[in-house]
Amino acid sequence: MVRELARPGILTQGVCYGFEFVNVEKPYESYSGANVRLRYYLRVTVVKRLSDLVKEQDICVHTLAQYPDLNSSIKMEVGIEDCLHIEFEYNKSKYHLKDVIVGKIFFLLVRIKIRHMEVQIIRRELAGSGPAALNESETLAKFEIMDGAPVRGESIPIRLFLSGYDLTPSMRDVNKKFSVKYYLNLVLVDEEERRYFKQQEITLFRRAEKRRRPIANSYIEQAIFHHRTAQFGQQQQPTTRAQQQQSQATPPLTTPEDAAAAAISPGRHGDANNSAADSPELESGSTHVSPALPAARSAPGIKDVLGEDDDDNY
Repeated sequence: MVRELARPGILTQGVCYGFEFVNVEKPYESYSGANVRLRYYLRVTVVKRLSDLVKEQDICVHTLAQYPDLNSSIKMEVGIEDCLHIEFEYNKSKYHLKDVIVGKIFFLLVRIKIRHMEVQIIRRELAGSGPAALNESETLAKFEIMDGAPVRGESIPIRLFLSGYDLTPSMRDVNKKFSVKYYLNLVLVDEEERRYFKQQEITLFRRAEKRRRPIANSYIEQAIFHHRTAQFGQQQQPTTRAQQQQSQATPPLTTPEDAAAAAISPGRHGDANNSAADSPELESGSTHVSPALPAARSAPGIKDVLGEDDDDNY
């Protein structure tokens, strides 16, 4: 696809041109191998009189796939007649690039001295067709699973993590130009350095990443509170930021009695305390009558709270 960004003219200063390619088909994943390279790139060309200016920028394209509906296990018996008979089993035949290969090796007959055993991941690249086809194999990983001579009836477990290796999805007949296949190669080496191997093809695919939803702050605070309560016992319920702002914005509630008590002059309470302190103590069998004191008038503003008083009380 080609887009013309500017008409012929003269550039005297820096200019920025916007562009957009909509609904561009990218059916294959970017790949760089031994004999094949599949790439997507942007090319900018400035046409001049003498020579053109060309600049390219590569774009990496990944093709995502879902889990296959049918993913059967691999189980096979191989060996050498009257010398070696083994049975290997892998849990799946299709793996994503961050998956784990789990399997077992069973020794049914052992009459040769095996020194060690390993599992290899091999990538085989086939480019072209016919007599001119190029077939290139590359060993990407070696994982030793046994060291020493096994005995009959022994079982060797396999657990191989694929995330630590530079792998790409399997490709078949990409534009009828090339293919990329992966194999699990089981290799046994005896004491005389003779090698016995068995290859099994597997399919690799790129899995879409799972998106995680963010957790709200209130849920985090509640989780921390319950965790601390479980460790240190009952604690005060934490308040959220919205509750703190609401408590600061709301004034404290007052009753009419509290307002009336606040309106009374503080000197009255002091006089009452002093009069109580100056009054003599009552002895047994004696009678003491305190002189009548005139009732103190209420401070200004108390009528607004308690209502109008009767003038006969004064």
